[in-house]
Amino acid sequence: MMNTSNGTISAPASSSSPAANPQSPGIKTYFKTPEGKYKLHYEKTHSSGLLHYAHGKTVTQVTLAQLKERAALSTPTGTSSGYSASSGFRSATARLLGTGNGNRALSFVGGNGGGKNVSASSRISGSFAATSNSSTSMTNTNFDGKGTYLVFNVGDAVFICDLNSQEKDPVKSIHFSNSNPMCHAFDPDAKDGHDLLIGLNSGDVYTVSLRQQLQDVSKKLVGALHYNKDGSVNNSRCTSIAWVPGGDGAFVVAHADGNLYVYEKNKDGATDSTFPAIRDPTQFSVDKAKYSKSNPVARWHICQGSINSIAFSNDGSHLATVGRDGYLRVFDFSTQKLVCGGKSYYGALLCCSWSMDGKYILTGGEDDLVQVWSMEDRKVVAWGEGHNSWVSGVAFDSYWSSPNTDGSGEHVMYRFGSVGQDTQLLLWDLEMDEIVVPLRRPPGGSPTYSTGSQSAHWDNAIPMGTLQPAPCKRDVPKLSPVIAHRVHTEPLSGLMFTQESVVTACREGHIKIWTRPSASETQSNSSEANPAIALLSTSFPKDNKGSLSSKIGGSSLKQ
Repeated sequence: MMNTSNGTISAPASSSSPAANPQSPGIKTYFKTPEGKYKLHYEKTHSSGLLHYAHGKTVTQVTLAQLKERAALSTPTGTSSGYSASSGFRSATARLLGTGNGNRALSFVGGNGGGKNVSASSRISGSFAATSNSSTSMTNTNFDGKGTYLVFNVGDAVFICDLNSQEKDPVKSIHFSNSNPMCHAFDPDAKDGHDLLIGLNSGDVYTVSLRQQLQDVSKKLVGALHYNKDGSVNNSRCTSIAWVPGGDGAFVVAHADGNLYVYEKNKDGATDSTFPAIRDPTQFSVDKAKYSKSNPVARWHICQGSINSIAFSNDGSHLATVGRDGYLRVFDFSTQKLVCGGKSYYGALLCCSWSMDGKYILTGGEDDLVQVWSMEDRKVVAWGEGHNSWVSGVAFDSYWSSPNTDGSGEHVMYRFGSVGQDTQLLLWDLEMDEIVVPLRRPPGGSPTYSTGSQSAHWDNAIPMGTLQPAPCKRDVPKLSPVIAHRVHTEPLSGLMFTQESVVTACREGHIKIWTRPSASETQSNSSEANPAIALLSTSFPKDNKGSLSSKIGGSSLKQ
């Protein structure tokens, strides 16, 4: 998973002010949830000089990038072993991508890398610039090599902001002369420094080192590697891009023509890749490149319309895609098999997201609904109604914890969020043990219902690899949002959760960071809602209060 907005809230010097900004009537700088108050902390935006006409064909996506402490670097030498890792998933990925024939080790800026450097293909502040090497580029001495950053695209530019800085303007901007950036992804565990992927409207793909971009004060794209140059393999726009978790530099790129390509970063991006003709455009198919040195190494034909979004499960074993045809498709990435999928109630699906445990998938789209898919049952197990327009972003909040006073771990609740073109942020609580789950409908009869674990009732009724029609709404439990809050003046395009905050982005290029309720506020609200918890907290010795607080500190109570 934006143009200049008229009347955006300006974050006050003190982030605690609850008053609504007079320039944005109806938009408050806070919203309340059962666990406490979320407050507008910072705002980020693009350069004020960016013209409106440059935005028209793009929608802002936001990527969170956390740079770790930089380890001692050595220039890679010899031939990369590609996918020779011993782990089960990496070995499976190796079988998918083939051996490391033709792999070349990447070198850092100034070295002779195997990838192709970008030449005269980036423009900064209206001037054209070729890539620079380390011997001539100017170094930013204030950059310490670590930190958390937001990467987002607006028009023909990619901007980089410091998440934890009060500065509203980006610390770096990169402009592309012949195309607009559409999507990007960050790999915090990249071994060779090239950790940021950028996909363009022209189909071109770049990998760069985020650290190198921040270290270089000259406004250039530094040390980029170029793939699918000038759309040589596929000239339809890049719609979504992702690193393969645990894939040793493998990444996938989805395109507007319904094809997805698997790349191997350590192979030369300039080599010719030829694929056989697609035999049946209506069917899913996978083809490998004809030559072992080709990059991309594989093509997946997913659907006839555009692939709108892709997402890997946390362990990298499964890949979810949603598209113009309204279908969610879930694939076993290593075996290249369709596991399950199903259709929206109406129109295209625009976004998808996995729970951290890989058990559930969220989807949203043009039917204004949020659907919850179960991997265990391979079908929709809940749907949420609350948006008044298309749902453009969904995400699970992996940092939020539910009430669990008995400590058994059996009481499981998920918090997730959604944003839409109605400018609203909605937060939802999903508690599988409490929602009413319909049983299978007998032929010609009415559905029966039960509570508790849904898997025992479905009896794995859905065969593997089946794409299902949209279920009848009355057969699926309905969720209501915990809160609904208008957070921007323009349609929203993205949502992320961090440990300290919620990040929302509008398609016009403005980002807001909302801080979570303090631990003391959360504990106070939980105690007021549940007097038994308050009684417990007063009965424990002083040195045990910390452990109790850690259990209930991130809890939420339903309204």
